[in-house]
Amino acid sequence: MKIGPLLIRADASIGIGTGHVMRCLALAQAWQDAGGRAVFAMAETTPAIQARIAAEACEVVSISAATGTEEDAKKTIDVARKEKSDWIAVDGYQFGTDYQRILKSAGFRILFLDDYGHAQHYFAELVLNQNAGVGAELYADREPETRLLLGPRYCLLRREFSAWRDWSRKILPVCRYALVMMGGSDPENLTARAIEALGWAGLEDLVTTVVIGGSNPNFAALQNLDGRSGQRIILRRDVSDMAEPMAAADVAISAGGSTCWELCLLGLPMLLIDVADNQTKLVKELDRRGCAIRIGDGSVTVDKVAEQLNHVVGSEELRQSLSKRSRELVDGNGAARVVSVLRGTEGIRIRSVRADDIRLLWEWANDPEVRAASFSSGAISWETHVKWFAEKFGENRSLLFVAEDDAGSPCGQIRFDLNGSDAELNISLAKEKRGAGLAVPLIEAGVREAFARTECARVHAFVRPENAVSARAFEKARFVRLGIEQIRGNAAVHFLCSRT
Repeated sequence: MKIGPLLIRADASIGIGTGHVMRCLALAQAWQDAGGRAVFAMAETTPAIQARIAAEACEVVSISAATGTEEDAKKTIDVARKEKSDWIAVDGYQFGTDYQRILKSAGFRILFLDDYGHAQHYFAELVLNQNAGVGAELYADREPETRLLLGPRYCLLRREFSAWRDWSRKILPVCRYALVMMGGSDPENLTARAIEALGWAGLEDLVTTVVIGGSNPNFAALQNLDGRSGQRIILRRDVSDMAEPMAAADVAISAGGSTCWELCLLGLPMLLIDVADNQTKLVKELDRRGCAIRIGDGSVTVDKVAEQLNHVVGSEELRQSLSKRSRELVDGNGAARVVSVLRGTEGIRIRSVRADDIRLLWEWANDPEVRAASFSSGAISWETHVKWFAEKFGENRSLLFVAEDDAGSPCGQIRFDLNGSDAELNISLAKEKRGAGLAVPLIEAGVREAFARTECARVHAFVRPENAVSARAFEKARFVRLGIEQIRGNAAVHFLCSRT
């Protein structure tokens, strides 16, 4: 199903930071994955942020007005009308009640990204707050039709983290690698304090990667400090794929904010500094839940950082606990969930098949309607299924997923058999879930995962000509009908979806 452009109104600067834009970039990527186009409307930005947005094939339109003003709202409306956008996503603390009201009065639907309830009243159709522990009472002053998307279930993680959703971290007895990252701009230069703390900690065998944001003005000074620290430090600037250094590290020292959710997904034991007031509540909540260690706020001393680092590095049991608790909090599907809400296709998510799914898949495969739609209509014996499952589950030539509804109940399966740059799709829904509109979002979610996890360029599907329901589902999922072919002696309609 073709979807219109998504307009994103967010800014970035050394003072504001880059967090608002970076989490909106995750939303933009998920919108692209669903087949849409994302456009950023910005009054303030940095060269590094502009380059990153451009690298993701998103356009940037300049807003020549003071952020959050009535003039800003009117110019954003002009851009939205020109782009023919139905939804406007707004992220930033300068955008308040009047800004929402003006956009809504112009006929647009609003997704309002929020962290601490800074607006007096909420007119937006959707309010998204991805922080742990947040409750509806924070948004008591809202319109009756305003819907709340609350908690880490909806946290926005960029596409680079897709391949790590099912990855399992191994906590080693001895820490070898540390990671330091203090945000995209780091106006207080806490990175320098963290580097100094590494020297105080006296962990001579620890190799530390220090990630410096592209909008950080202190790069040259940090290079000089690196040379004097006496530690083994690797400076990396403006890293586009943060998942890789996070996966390689054994412990992290980080600013609070959106990066916390990335660290949670990777199960990386983390020491957090709330560098801004709006981060304090989140960092304290993660500490309370046992997902992280809060070192302090932006005034934290070097010796305090060194002390807490030694404490975490020295306790394998503590790192095991921090990793387990944080990994339980985030599953990495938040951006796709938010896009599903925007599109009205929510209600399904997919996970990799587990060994204990074997009987469920057998029962689904032997459903009479499934067998009738198959190119091999005979019943499948348990012995045959066990052998097939062992082959598929153990090889890397297939991707197998089980779909679950919002209640966590299994509702279908989707499989991709891989052959070089091509994959063949197989899908079926549980009998009680048919007719509920789940086929299209399941196909879209599965294809999205196949492209994210593999190098395949084309996904093929074959449908019996009389199966009009399945044919319509593939067409709505943006598959192209190529014509009739013979599959295992049967006529079949060939559908194709290309990565491009």
